[in-house]
Amino acid sequence: MKELWELFIVFFRIGAFTFGGGYAMLPIIQKEIVDDKKWATNEEVIDYYAIGQCTPGIIAVNTATFIGYKNKGILGAIFATVGMVFPSLVIIIAIANFFMHFQDNPIVQHAFAGVRLAVVALVVNAVVRMWKTSVKDIVGIIIFGLTFLIIAFTKISPVIVIILSAVLGIVLNLKKATER
Repeated sequence: MKELWELFIVFFRIGAFTFGGGYAMLPIIQKEIVDDKKWATNEEVIDYYAIGQCTPGIIAVNTATFIGYKNKGILGAIFATVGMVFPSLVIIIAIANFFMHFQDNPIVQHAFAGVRLAVVALVVNAVVRMWKTSVKDIVGIIIFGLTFLIIAFTKISPVIVIILSAVLGIVLNLKKATER
């Protein structure tokens, strides 16, 4: 039972102190889960993020569910998921109660502008860390470049792009392996 509460507390802390959504949570998840607790490797966290993007729901919640399940089965998945969601639920209820009264206040508007800038920095940090873990050769650079161009400049669904990227990765790596 102690391990289940530890999962809850760690994900509660991640959920409570991270603003900006799933991508902004990646550096904190990597520090807490990979570096401190050793519940998953960097590669596993990246895989959980990739799967989390392809499945319905919030990426960070899906990732918490996968990590909880890996460590303590179904109960671990439940405790980690509830830990991740609970702070947001409390914060959203509190903000909803007060935001309407303060939304036009210049100080509040400036605070949100600052938070948005911090979130951009967190997302850039997450991209750099994911790049270092995921892009290991020319195949990775090609897939990254094509994926970025397609997502940035077309209206093709990211789900389709992810599936096509997976197929392309398999094909290119199989081809590369047979050439050796």
